[in-house]
This record gives sequence, C-alpha cells and structure tokens, in this order.
Amino acid sequence: MDIDRVEETQQAGTANQTSRRTFVVPVDDAHPFDLESYISNYSGRTAIDRLMHVMSICPSIAPEAFQLCVQHIHQSRDPSLYQNLLHAYEELGSNVGGSLPNPMELAELDTKWADEMITKNHADRTKLEVELKTYSNNMIKESIRMAHRDLGDFYRATGDYGTSLKHYTKSREFCTTSQHVLDMCMSILELLIEQRNYSHLTTYVFKADAALDAATAANTAPAPGSTGAPAPTASAAGSKKKSAERDNVQAKLDLATALSHLGQGTYEKAALCFLKIGPAKDLGDWVGKLIAPSDIAIYGTLCALATFPRSSIKGKILENSVFGAYIEQEPYIRELIEAYMNSNFKTVLELLSRYSTRHYADIHLSPHVHDLTQFIRNSAVVLYFQPFASIKLERMSAAFGWTVEEVEHHVEIFHGRVDSQNKILHAKKTDYRMNFRSCNKAGTEMHLRTGSFCFACDSNSYLFQCVRRQQADLIPCVPAGDFYGIVE
Repeated sequence: MDIDRVEETQQAGTANQTSRRTFVVPVDDAHPFDLESYISNYSGRTAIDRLMHVMSICPSIAPEAFQLCVQHIHQSRDPSLYQNLLHAYEELGSNVGGSLPNPMELAELDTKWADEMITKNHADRTKLEVELKTYSNNMIKESIRMAHRDLGDFYRATGDYGTSLKHYTKSREFCTTSQHVLDMCMSILELLIEQRNYSHLTTYVFKADAALDAATAANTAPAPGSTGAPAPTASAAGSKKKSAERDNVQAKLDLATALSHLGQGTYEKAALCFLKIGPAKDLGDWVGKLIAPSDIAIYGTLCALATFPRSSIKGKILENSVFGAYIEQEPYIRELIEAYMNSNFKTVLELLSRYSTRHYADIHLSPHVHDLTQFIRNSAVVLYFQPFASIKLERMSAAFGWTVEEVEHHVEIFHGRVDSQNKILHAKKTDYRMNFRSCNKAGTEMHLRTGSFCFACDSNSYLFQCVRRQQADLIPCVPAGDFYGIVE
C-alpha cells in the first residue's frame, strides 16, 4: 500500500515510539473501511480517541469521523474535547491543502450542554472534595479510600488523567484488604490503557497479580470461628463464583500485559499473552470501553505471524479454541492464517495490503503496522526460498506478486548471492572443511594456552607454599636460582 508521510516529528520514548509519524491512509475499493461499523464496537473515551485518530490519518473520511466524534463528545463529561477535535481537524486541513469542509457546517458543539456540563462538573468536584476533607478529619480509613476512588473516577471522566492517577495511587494508603488493592490496581490499569502508557502497565499488573493471589487465599480460608464444614451445595456454588471472578481479573491482566508488550515492540511476548487471554465474557466491561474482541484477534495474529515458526502457529492459534472465537470476529484473519500455513504468500501480502487501513486505524496497532508487515513479509520470503539451492527471480515474482526489481530488493535479507545478469538467487554455500580447520586451529591454540596457564599456576602455588613455610620457620629459604630442580 502506498502511504504518504505528511509530517514527521521526533519524540523521546522507547525505540519503537521515538518517531511518531502522521500518515495519509487511503480508503477506497482496494482498501475498504467501514467507519460506522468499526466505531460501533467502542464507547466512551476510547471511541472518541479512535475517531480522532482515524480523522488524522484518513482525510477522505475525516468529515464523517468529525461528525461521529461530536456525537460521542456530547455523551461524555469533558466539553474541552471539542476544542481538541477542532484543532486536530484544522491541522489536518492545513496538511492536506485545505480541501476539507468547514467544521462548523458539519457539526457544532451544543453550547447549552457544554455550560450545563461545566456547572455540573464544578458542583460534583466541590462535593467530592468536601467529602474527602470530612472523612480525613474523622480518620475513617475506608471512607477516605472510597473518597479518593470517587475523585479518581471523576477526574478520569473529565479528562484530567494526572489528577485521577494521583487520587487512585493515594487510595493505596487506606486499603485494608487485598481486594481493595486489587480494585485500585484495576482502575489504574484502565487509566493507563486509555493513556496508552505502555511502559507502566506491567508494574501494576504485577501488583494486581499479587493482590489477586492474596485475595483468593483470603476468600478460600475458613472463617476464624467456624467449626463445621459448609453445606456441599453452598460450598460448590461459592467456589464456582470465586473461580469465575478470578478468571475475569486474570483475563484483564493478560490483556494489559499483552498491550504493554505490543506497545513496547516485543511482539513475540505480546503474541503469547494475546493467545492466552480467556473468553471475551471474562473481560467484562473492558469490552467496548477499552478494546473489542476483533482487536485481540488482529493483534495476536499479526504478532504471531511476525515472530512464530510455522509449527507453533498451528499449535497455538489453529488449535486454540478460545482464540478461535476471537478470530471469528474478523473472517479475513482466518483466511490470512490459512494462506500463510499453505505457503500462499501472494494472498498473504494481498490481505495485509487490503486491510492495512483497518490496521492503521487502530490506536494501539498503528505505530507497529509497518514493522509487523515487514517481519511477516521477510518470514514469507525465507520460508519460500528455504527448500532451494537456487531459484529464478521470475518464479519468486509470480509467487509473491512483485516485479523482478522488487524481488531483488526484498531478497537482500538473505546471505545469498543474486546473479543480476541471469536474475537467479543462489543460496550461500557453507565450506564445512574450512569450518573444521578453523575449529581444529582454535582447539590447538586453546590447548597451548591452557598448558601455559596450568604451568604458571603450579609455579605460583609452589612459591606461595615456600613463603608460608618460611614465615612459620619450618624450612630455610630457597636458594636463588633453585626452583623445580633448576640451579643456575
């Protein structure tokens, strides 16, 4: 797919996030993308962020994205989002030459709603801060914890992520049970995912995992004053409920870990984490609020194809019934996997190009689409050429749908040799006799060095013993020049 880079700025961050690029991605018959169907899978702040991202990279559907984004803003508690949206739309218009419609003609902010929401937010903030102050004066730990939690939820809903995180972390001082710590960690994980702060996710996943184990142990322990065993029916029902709650939390922790690895560019670890996420029902309210099941299928499959050997793909994806349910959300993903497993690499590349707009439209996947596609392409070239000692570039051109010049460019990943005149790729031949000679020479040198080292150690040991005995007045001093029977 042809991608026009409009703007490129350097930012500090990880190696995979140091360069943030604004792309212009096409939406046409060759690269279909249904915006309304796509955004219907999300709600709240996630839907707004995704619409703003789509608007910034797809100028052809930017007016439609702008209208949908205004609708979602009217359902939020943060009127300032409209100013951010308007600024992003105007910046996009300047980048593409001002060919976009006037935003005021598309959708306007309901000023009455904005004034009412600002007033309501001010009243709610004042109320929550007064409650926190009252509880702090009374030194009621549980009430203080809940007040910090409520303030964290409020500031998160109004878009003040920094203050929200401060209140969430402050509530940790007033947690009295492991369940309270777990709830605090899950709230922070949701916040970090919305912020796309991938580097800090694993920290709170670790804390939440420890709190989950402690909470589970506390729930399964018998009551202090209990003497008899509980009724079998009640015990089985309670145990089943606790197991379901643990599965729900564990699925969310696996998802947070997977997103952390994806965001930091460790694709193999990300694939392993995506593939072990439980069923979509275990994710609870995270589905739609943070992510859609189809996203998990796309993330996991692309990361796996980019890093796994083909044998692992069969066992970990095709035979994984839970992940198979996610794949059903995106039918082309199964087609992509089957084409890769059947060595139909032309179809693989065509599918990656056809749905590249869908991949770039995802806020979590967009920075990694280019690298993942390149890894998959390189793996496909290696798998195709592996059985051959030499092959004509024309044959590879037909297999991958490239021109001969493109094939010659892509095979640079090999340590082979390209016959540019006859257009033939030759595999690198290994001279095993030369390898044997090199190993034999290295072994001989190591043996000589080892012998010299052992002789030096024996000499030093004898001298050390002589000095110790001399100090103990056990033997006279060794005459000069007399060592190991050698006399000058």
